[in-house]
Amino acid sequence: MSNVKFLEVGSEEVGQRLDNFLLKHLRKVPKMLVYRIIRKGEVRVNKGRAQPSRRLELGDIVRVPPVAMAEVGETVIPPKAQMDKIESLILYEDNDLLVINKPSGMAVHGGSGVSWGLVELVRNLREDARRVELVHRLDRDTSGAIILAKKMSVLRNLHEQIRQDQVEKRYLTLVAGQWPKGKQKVDLPLIKNTLRSGERMVDVSPDGKACLSYFFIQQQFAQVALMEVRLVTGRTHQIRVHARAQGCPVVGDDKYGFDEINKQFKALGMARLALHAKRLVFTHPLTNKQIEIEAPLFNDFTRTIKTLEQASGK
Repeated sequence: MSNVKFLEVGSEEVGQRLDNFLLKHLRKVPKMLVYRIIRKGEVRVNKGRAQPSRRLELGDIVRVPPVAMAEVGETVIPPKAQMDKIESLILYEDNDLLVINKPSGMAVHGGSGVSWGLVELVRNLREDARRVELVHRLDRDTSGAIILAKKMSVLRNLHEQIRQDQVEKRYLTLVAGQWPKGKQKVDLPLIKNTLRSGERMVDVSPDGKACLSYFFIQQQFAQVALMEVRLVTGRTHQIRVHARAQGCPVVGDDKYGFDEINKQFKALGMARLALHAKRLVFTHPLTNKQIEIEAPLFNDFTRTIKTLEQASGK
């Protein structure tokens, strides 16, 4: 067990979320435990309770309670094969940031029964990325482009770009059924709920946070539609819940989707969530140049689209 700590927020940590601040300082503490001590009010910012999403300011004092640490000397080293795989999936890299084409099934962080994730892979892969942090998140089952910052100043700048809707994020997805004709704008507030089992669900609710997506039909097949989605906001499970609200859940979605359609596409080789972050456009925080990233689809997604096109005679 560690003792109570009082950590002062420095200039390089200004604007960082409380949860990310703690995850950085408590690297050997399980992620679930970090969120638990925040939820229970054991973590204090300037002597007051705080939410995980609170943005820290210069000079804030964060009280960290005694927590169970991993065994001294225990270091999580991901398998070399996985590090080699991620090396091959780097889409862009410089001294300040990386963009990686994350595979479906890979968590972005270790924790919750996962000993390592994308962040741990990159920290072990690059000497200059020992303190790399996620700029944004992708669900474990979602594939595609994700940005990681090597410097706190870069992280803060990109977070501000996201808040100002200056980062273009586009996805490709297969959704079940016939997409409603002429329906592009989906403006439905979303709220998070946690079931008794501990499973996290997201629902459309007037009490939820504002949430905006645009859906564009690329190809309509007999049972599914290939859609491009542009996100304006970036809420948890946003595309998945907005698609379900139109009666067209994402193929392979075992939380919000149709079991029968999921089984059919699993047999076709699409045995995962058919959602891919295909395009990112943002301004480089230090050079001010516009960076445009296109993340190629993985083979299972490409083969499935080709099978659908052949079946429809396209």
